[in-house]
Amino acid sequence: MVRAILHIDLDAFFVAVERLDNPALIGVPVIVGGRPEVRGVVASASYEARKFGVHSAMPTATALRLCPRAVLVSGHRGRYSEMSDKVMDILGQYTPLLEPLSIDEAFLDVTGTEAHYGPPAQLAKTLQDRIQDELNLSASLGVATNKLLAKIASDFRKPHGITVVPPGEEAAFLAPLPIRKLWGVGEVTGRDLSKLGIETVGDLARIPREELIARFGQAGGEGLHRASHGIDDSPVQGEREAKSLSREETFARDIRDGETLRRELLRLSDEVAWRLRRHGLQARTVNLKLRYADFSTLTRQVTLPDATDSGPVLYAHALALFEKLWDRRPVRLVGVGGTNLEQGGRQLRLFEQEDRRQSQLDAALDRIRAKYGESAIRRASLLDEREEPWVSRDPTSKT
Repeated sequence: MVRAILHIDLDAFFVAVERLDNPALIGVPVIVGGRPEVRGVVASASYEARKFGVHSAMPTATALRLCPRAVLVSGHRGRYSEMSDKVMDILGQYTPLLEPLSIDEAFLDVTGTEAHYGPPAQLAKTLQDRIQDELNLSASLGVATNKLLAKIASDFRKPHGITVVPPGEEAAFLAPLPIRKLWGVGEVTGRDLSKLGIETVGDLARIPREELIARFGQAGGEGLHRASHGIDDSPVQGEREAKSLSREETFARDIRDGETLRRELLRLSDEVAWRLRRHGLQARTVNLKLRYADFSTLTRQVTLPDATDSGPVLYAHALALFEKLWDRRPVRLVGVGGTNLEQGGRQLRLFEQEDRRQSQLDAALDRIRAKYGESAIRRASLLDEREEPWVSRDPTSKT
């Protein structure tokens, strides 16, 4: 059976959410990002601002010089997370094979669902219409036989477009595209390929596999060869089948204040715990990730005697790892994750009565979040935090 993979990408997602809450922003250039006086960067730009050359990851000061009429919004990450969850809830109604790639994009494997939802292109239109009608958000979708092609296709007719790559036409679809459109071809590889006179994916596809391996190594050369021919066997991995669940934050400006970082760890721990409970999972290992201003990245982990889906437990262990690891340098990214996932309900152990109370509290909070959104309730210790915009984890994202 030929696979049917969808990639959905929410159009200018942060800007779209800001416009839901402030309609005065509709039709004007909008930049979501950090303040220029604190070396802020652009997290998202409206299509009106993009016409002036503004794009994500650009310094805010540069963006405002290019588009001085733009309205700068600091961002509300809790609101973005809430709307993202609503989108994912819609997508999850059509297939359990849903793999969120970031807050504003996801893969779906809809192979074999035609009897229920029609051809994949028709299902893509159904999803696009539901997200627009129910959430007032625009989405672009790619439909193809694998993840590589679906992701490239979703960017083909933005905003609010649907692009289908028919089976057997993968290589022909890719051939005229710039080499940098290939997922995984970054600045360095793109520059090296350009030196060889390779400017399009078709140019790359004509290079013998052995020559690519000789120049870029076994893994790199093989990967380029397969990608240039539109070959990608990687599965869409639903969260229930995932080996880990994690949340991480890339700051618009480097953070050196310890209390701010500890507060961020608490928020991320609560989010990971919420996702674990939503999927009926518990984590036996807690992971911490730190990235410094120089982009050096450190990770640490600790394995627990009992698996958990409790935010306070995750936070306690993540905080202990943080205190040992952080050397007081400015931090660009912090992340919390749970691995060694297990199915099942809460296992009460040493502090059974306290655990039962925490479990009852978690269940009550989860009911509120399920009804009113993830940001409907939060810890008092997080209420005074300054909202900073998210920067996409995927450098190819068009958010």
